[in-house]
Amino acid sequence: MTFDRFIAVDWTGAVGERHRAIAVAECDAGDGAPALVRPGHRWSRSEVFAWVEAIAARGERALIGFDFSFSLPFSDADGFFPGDASPADAATLWVEVDQIAAADPHDAAHTYIAHRRQHFWLGAADGPKAPRARLRAVEQVWASKRRGTASSVFALVGAAQCGKASLSGMRLLARTHIPVWPFAPVPTTGPVIVEIYCRTFAADAGVRGKIRDRVTLDAALARLGSAPAAVPDAFADHIGDALISAAGMRIAAADRTTWTPAGLDAVRTTEGWTFGVA
Repeated sequence: MTFDRFIAVDWTGAVGERHRAIAVAECDAGDGAPALVRPGHRWSRSEVFAWVEAIAARGERALIGFDFSFSLPFSDADGFFPGDASPADAATLWVEVDQIAAADPHDAAHTYIAHRRQHFWLGAADGPKAPRARLRAVEQVWASKRRGTASSVFALVGAAQCGKASLSGMRLLARTHIPVWPFAPVPTTGPVIVEIYCRTFAADAGVRGKIRDRVTLDAALARLGSAPAAVPDAFADHIGDALISAAGMRIAAADRTTWTPAGLDAVRTTEGWTFGVA
């Protein structure tokens, strides 16, 4: 797949409207360095999506990656919520989340978590974590390759939890008109949204830990065929995540196997897939 622009968004599910932890980076086709969009700006979640929608309105051929889970486990229990009525696919799930959490400010999804409370793990009072910490097929693939620890969207405790961020993102996916891979086919023109996991591209670039300094970042970018970035000597890890992901997406998009990983067809409309995990 060919694109002219590659955009990576490091996301957050934190409480509040604007967040230091959201970082947006981009690079063009070729080998130019990735750069932050609006350095120092505190993005809101809805503002990021409005910026992305403007790209779509211009018809730009952009690959746009968001670092949150686009769906929930389904194939392991023949449904998102075993024992309860479940949406039939991810697109229906997004609409359900957005409608039930409609009154939550800043695109949060606390009301939805309360609505499906028995399926989420919020601490020791809920009993053992393992039975509720279900994983999607792509997360199981990631873990099996020993590239890192996979987190369950249903486990909502700790710094590594991704559930609140993912549910807030699903609310915005419910409203976008941009095709979201792999739930929708990739069009020949215009932008495409994909789920990313920033650690994927850092691992591809030979980095195991967080990227927080220019030396580590530029060495990693060089392994991805990218020019060095214009950044301070030290910076927050979400900035490193976004920058390395934009460059990594550029490499991954050109590899046909990225778009056809084994196991995708079985979960294409329900769980989806993380771009770059094969």
